[in-house]
Amino acid sequence: MEWLSGLLDNIHGFVWGWSTISLLVGTGLFLTVRLLFVQVRHLGHAIACVLGKYDQPEESGDISHFKALATALSATIGTGNIAGVATAIALGGPGAVFWMWITALVGMATKFTSCTLAVKYRKIHDDGSASGGPMYYLSTGLGHKKLGTFLGISFALFGMIASFGIGNMVQANEVVNGLGYLLPEVAQSGGFSPWEGFKISWLSLATGLTLSFMTGIVILGGIKRIANVAGVIVPFMCSFYVIGATVILILNVSAIPAAFAQIVKYAFTPYAVGGGVFGSAIRYGVARGVFSNESGLGSAPIAHAAAQTNEPVREGTVAMLGPLIDTLIICTMTALVILVTGANHSEFDGGAMTAHAFEKGLFGYGQYLVGFGLMFFAYSTLIAWSYYGDRCAEFLFGEKAIPIYRWVYVGCITIGAVGGLRVIWTIADIFNALMAIPNLIGLILLSGVVARETKRYCSRLKNGEFKKI
Repeated sequence: MEWLSGLLDNIHGFVWGWSTISLLVGTGLFLTVRLLFVQVRHLGHAIACVLGKYDQPEESGDISHFKALATALSATIGTGNIAGVATAIALGGPGAVFWMWITALVGMATKFTSCTLAVKYRKIHDDGSASGGPMYYLSTGLGHKKLGTFLGISFALFGMIASFGIGNMVQANEVVNGLGYLLPEVAQSGGFSPWEGFKISWLSLATGLTLSFMTGIVILGGIKRIANVAGVIVPFMCSFYVIGATVILILNVSAIPAAFAQIVKYAFTPYAVGGGVFGSAIRYGVARGVFSNESGLGSAPIAHAAAQTNEPVREGTVAMLGPLIDTLIICTMTALVILVTGANHSEFDGGAMTAHAFEKGLFGYGQYLVGFGLMFFAYSTLIAWSYYGDRCAEFLFGEKAIPIYRWVYVGCITIGAVGGLRVIWTIADIFNALMAIPNLIGLILLSGVVARETKRYCSRLKNGEFKKI
C-alpha cells in the first residue's frame, strides 16, 4: 500500500499545485469584480428569497428555494466542517483558516455564477422534473460546441467519481474516526483481517452497513425525498452544533482575540508544524475551504438546478449564502474552538482533534456532541452527494445508469468506513481539483452571460416586476 500512497501524494501535489489554487481563487476574484461585488449587493435579497418571499409554486422545478439551499448545504455542511478544519490546522497551521475565509468570500461570487447558469441551461423532463449543473451549461452554453462537449463530459466523469470520495467514503470514514475517539475500547476490540496487514474492526463494519442502509432508503426516492430530509436535518444539525460551539467560545471569550491573531499571523508567516510553512497554509486552507463549501467544484449547481423558479439570477443569490453559512460561520466556529482550547497542539487529527477540543471545552462531555454532529453531518452529505453523482451518471450514460450508480454508491459507504483516512482524503482532494478545472474554465467563459442576466434581473426587481409574498 505504500507505493499507492506515494503515487496518490504525487498526483495530489500536482493537481493541488499553485496553478489550481490560482485558478480557484483567481476565478472568484474575477467574478467578484465582474459582477460588481454581487455577494455584498444582493445579500439582503438572497435572505428574502430563502424565506420564501418570492416563491412561485406554478414555476418550473422540483423544490423550493429553501429546500434547494438545504440540499446543497446538506452536501457541504459535512465532515469538512468538523474534520476538514482540524486537518487544515494540523497540516497548514492556524493560518490555513484565513485562506479558508478568502476562498469562501470569493467563492460566494463563484457559486452565484454557477447556480445562475445551472437554472438557465437546465433540462426540464417530460414529467416536469429538472436536471442541471455544469455538465449542461458547459455542453450547451458555450459557443464552441466541441470544447463545451469535452468540458461537460469531463466534469460529469470527474463529478461522478468524486461523489464516491468527497460525498461518500470520506464521510463514512470520519464517522468511524469520531466514534473511535468516543468509544476507544469498542473500536479496538474485535474484528477480522481479510488479508495480512489490514484489520477491519466490528465498529467500522457495523457503522458502514448502518450508514449504507439509511442512505439507501432515502436516495431511492430521488431529489424530492432527499430535499425533504435535508430540509429537516440541516436546520437542526446546524443549530445543535453552533450552540455547543458558542457555549465553549463564551466560556473562553478572553482567548478569542489571541486565536484570531494566530490565524492572521500564520496566514503570512511560517508555522512550525508538520511542514506547515506559509505555502502549506495557503494550500491546505484553500483545499479544505473548497472541500467545506464546494465553491468552484460545480456540485451545488446540480441541486440548485432543481429549484422551482424561472429566474436564474434569483436562485444564484440563494446559492451564494452557502459559503457564508458553511465556511464563514460554522468552519470559523470550529477553528476557534480548536484554537482556544489548545487542541491543535494535541496528537489528534481530523474529527478526533475537534472532538478533543469540544471535550476540553465542555467539561469532558463535548466529544459526544461532536460524535452526534458527525453522524448527522455525514449522513446529510451522503444523501445529497448521491443526487449529484446520479445526475452525472445520467448525463454520461442515460437514465438506465441511475439505479446501478445508486447501488454502487451505497456499497462504497461501507468500503469507506473500513478504509484508511489519509488515503481517502487524498483521493477526494484529487477529484475535487479535477472536477473544478472544467467548471472554472466554463464560468470564466460564460461570465458575460451571467453579468447580462444579473443586470436585467436587477432592473426588473427595481421596477417592481416581481410579486412579493
